Amino acid sequence: MKLRGSHLVSLAILAGIGGWMATGKLITGGRSDSNPQTIAQKEAKLTKKVFQVRIAELQLSERTETLTIRGRTQADSVVSVRAETGGTVESRPVTKGQLVMPGDLLCVIDKGVRSSQLDRAKAILTQAEEDYEANKTLVDRGFATNTKLRGLKALLDTAKAALATAEQDMKRTEIHATVGGQVQPPYAEVGDNLSAGDVCVTLMETNPMLFSGQVPEREITAISPGMASSVELISGEKVMGKIRYISPAADPNTRTFNIEIEIPNPQRTLRDGMTATAKIALKPVKAYKINPSWLVLNDAGKFGVRSVTADNIVTFNPVTIIAQDEKRSWVDGLSPGLKVITDGQDYVTVGEKVEAFTAQQMEAMKKAADGGQPESEQPENKS
Repeated sequence: MKLRGSHLVSLAILAGIGGWMATGKLITGGRSDSNPQTIAQKEAKLTKKVFQVRIAELQLSERTETLTIRGRTQADSVVSVRAETGGTVESRPVTKGQLVMPGDLLCVIDKGVRSSQLDRAKAILTQAEEDYEANKTLVDRGFATNTKLRGLKALLDTAKAALATAEQDMKRTEIHATVGGQVQPPYAEVGDNLSAGDVCVTLMETNPMLFSGQVPEREITAISPGMASSVELISGEKVMGKIRYISPAADPNTRTFNIEIEIPNPQRTLRDGMTATAKIALKPVKAYKINPSWLVLNDAGKFGVRSVTADNIVTFNPVTIIAQDEKRSWVDGLSPGLKVITDGQDYVTVGEKVEAFTAQQMEAMKKAADGGQPESEQPENKS
């Protein structure tokens, strides 16, 4: 078989291609790019791309929290004015709901034999005084002894004591208010027979009115006597007051502390026993306010945020969550100026190098790209 000229040309071309492939050299525009270091750099550049994240710089914020307590209104005092002597109620000058002041007459008990007992005590005292004075004159003149005078002096003192008792018993037939307040049941009716210690009238003092509620032990250290509070009654009425009392001991069943808020009630429009809600503005504290989506969990199950260093290396920062809702979280344990990753934190790992941009920088880059601005004019990473 004779070889034609075309066959020889084809063989020559194949031999040339084989030789070129054996050398591993690529000639482009008369230049060779077969340097092993250059090829490695290009391959690394193609295989490794730095991840971009969005960051925000944290600063401390002032956090104001309101403590909400549910409870009820309570009269400042409820006093049962009691009889100190027995007898039948002759009159009761006050009526239910009436406002009385200290010293006002509440009940009058029938004097009965007390008047005659008082007259008898006065007569005995008069006789004892005359006997004593007459005998004292005789002693001064030497016609009587001191022994008899001493006996008459004892009788005189006894008569004085009996008269004082009779007068006191007579006064006790009129029962007066010891405190101010409104007349409430239970109280005696005219004709009731009272013994010593029985209730004549019950007085409820509603100025000031009190709010009574329970505070959890976790929050009891945040309040103190004198702190202002707003109280809203179930009727919708809102009033202001101040903390007057905090129990020194917790309820053993609920582990809560009773507190009382004093509310001025000069018109006595607030009533005892109404359901109410008190709100106490606590002292402001410094904390970091973040978006709940910025929080991540590390391998140990600890909550925290990812941030970048000055060299754009990712780090993990554990936090203590103080308060949290759907829109924001208040945390502690960070440092001012920390550059927290706010977008992309779930796609990077600790120790990884990233490109970090603030929201403003990313917006500027986007505008530059939309306007056809060259890449060299895009904002620099100032993080």
